[in-house]
Amino acid sequence: MNPSTLIGIAASILMLASVLLLSAESAASFINLPGLAIVLTGTLAATFISYPLKEVVRVVRLVALVFRRENSRVQEDIQELVRLSRLWFKGDIHAVERALEDDVRNPFLRTGVQLVIDNTREEEILDLLRWRVARMKARERAEAQIFRTMALYAPAFGMIGTLVGLVNMLEVMDTDQIGVIGEKMAVALLTTFYGIVLANLVFKPIAVKLERRTEERLIAMNMVLEGVSLMSRRRLPSFIEETLKSFMANHHDELRDQVLLDEPMEKTGRRLQWPVRLRKHA
Repeated sequence: MNPSTLIGIAASILMLASVLLLSAESAASFINLPGLAIVLTGTLAATFISYPLKEVVRVVRLVALVFRRENSRVQEDIQELVRLSRLWFKGDIHAVERALEDDVRNPFLRTGVQLVIDNTREEEILDLLRWRVARMKARERAEAQIFRTMALYAPAFGMIGTLVGLVNMLEVMDTDQIGVIGEKMAVALLTTFYGIVLANLVFKPIAVKLERRTEERLIAMNMVLEGVSLMSRRRLPSFIEETLKSFMANHHDELRDQVLLDEPMEKTGRRLQWPVRLRKHA
């Protein structure tokens, strides 16, 4: 499991435990099954109404990705690209085909190299690979959007539960049954609590995790696309290797540079200076 996910889960459990054990006489005071049922049932119902069944089912299966540590295969892809480019540069097409069938695990890389050895034009190769990148980006962002939508629904149904609890409480206000009034009031308050907790500790974090995963996959796919383009132009394998390493290094540097560029100018007291690499592309 990703270390940051473990830290977040531990901090969430600690926060909830402090709420349940330290701020109330009994932890059972924060357990209200009718209120929880209103939030969960309402959120799921609205989600199924908003999206097709197959999309919701597929997204539910993606929750496991949040708790699984996904190892980056970027370095392996670079090595495979360089090895394939050496075979292609030597003109050993059969060796390239055998390597694609036996060794290459990345289907995106396999497709690009196969098009190269089939002597497909570079423009057509890039068009196909860019279309696959765009399709993957749209699909995975739509999957993350489902959880963002659920994060909007959960507090809304928490408020609905609050209104239901208040209405039920008003019906018994003229009685002397304090216990019944307290039970209705618990439903009114705890449904809002459940909705906010589910939105900010479950649905939104999952959406952010999936979006981060998509960004990392986009960087890796663009790196492969660049390597296939160089291979199609029959560039030297050593040049391809150095270019791909520089490609990945530039992505990481730009992410770090962006933190500096986003600093408020009034905090630094001087005009921000653009790095040389960024000035060339501006």
